[in-house]
Amino acid sequence: MTGERFLCYVEETPMKVEPLGDKILVRRLEAAEKTSGGLFLPDSAQDKPTGGRVLSVGPGRTTKLGVRVRPQVSEGDRVVFSSWSGTEITVDGNTVLILAESDILAVVN
Repeated sequence: MTGERFLCYVEETPMKVEPLGDKILVRRLEAAEKTSGGLFLPDSAQDKPTGGRVLSVGPGRTTKLGVRVRPQVSEGDRVVFSSWSGTEITVDGNTVLILAESDILAVVN
C-alpha cells in the first residue's frame, strides 16, 4: 500500500488495513446536506453517497490458471458504486468502505 496508512482497532490493538485480492478501500464522498433550492435536509432524508475516492487497492484477483489480474482502478481515483454495495468499517475514527472491484460501476475523470 503506497498511500495513506489506515489503522483499525480490534480489541484495542491498532493494525494496518490492506485490501486483499480484488478488494478496494474507498472513502465515501460527503452527502448533500442542502438541496439546489437551498433547503436543508435532515439526516433521515439524505441518500447514501454513491461516489467516493479510492484509498487503497488490493493486488488483484487470480484466474483459474493462476495468473494475477491487476485492478482497473488505482489509488486516488474517484469512483461510482451502488448505494448498498461493500462493507463499512471504522478505520482510525473514519468510516471507510471495502468493495470488490466488480462493485465499482465507473471511474469519474
